[in-house]
Amino acid sequence: MTFQITFPTKWSDFDPNRHMRHTAYNEYAAEVRVRYFKSQNFSIDEFTKHNIGPILFEEYTSFRKEIHLGENISVTMKLNGLSKNGERWKITHEVFNEARQLSAIIKVYGAWIDLSKRKLTTPPKEAQDLFINAERTADFEEIVLKSKS
Repeated sequence: MTFQITFPTKWSDFDPNRHMRHTAYNEYAAEVRVRYFKSQNFSIDEFTKHNIGPILFEEYTSFRKEIHLGENISVTMKLNGLSKNGERWKITHEVFNEARQLSAIIKVYGAWIDLSKRKLTTPPKEAQDLFINAERTADFEEIVLKSKS
């Protein structure tokens, strides 16, 4: 089942041209990721407890249809890549306007970072199954990590 959250847009999401700001799309996608983690019993408190956090290497946004001031939007999340050890992941978000038209596609490539060491890390045992319930995209692929030499 696709993970989806519906949000009312707000005044601060829009620019003087009455277009939704490009960064607002990405902020809603980030909020969906955090809410997904919480739905899988790994809330912000758990991140703090284990001293890890999500980081992004890449974020790509493709804009399709306009979103108007005051519209409700829906943002989905699907997994399209994961390393065997769960360290790295790729997620695709789709943003729909109130008419259910695809308005944007946001693809992110991220990983987990140990906040003390400032190094990439595998997630703790409590987060190993974080993505087990995530719907996968049709082009899902295993992320193969290069061996450290």
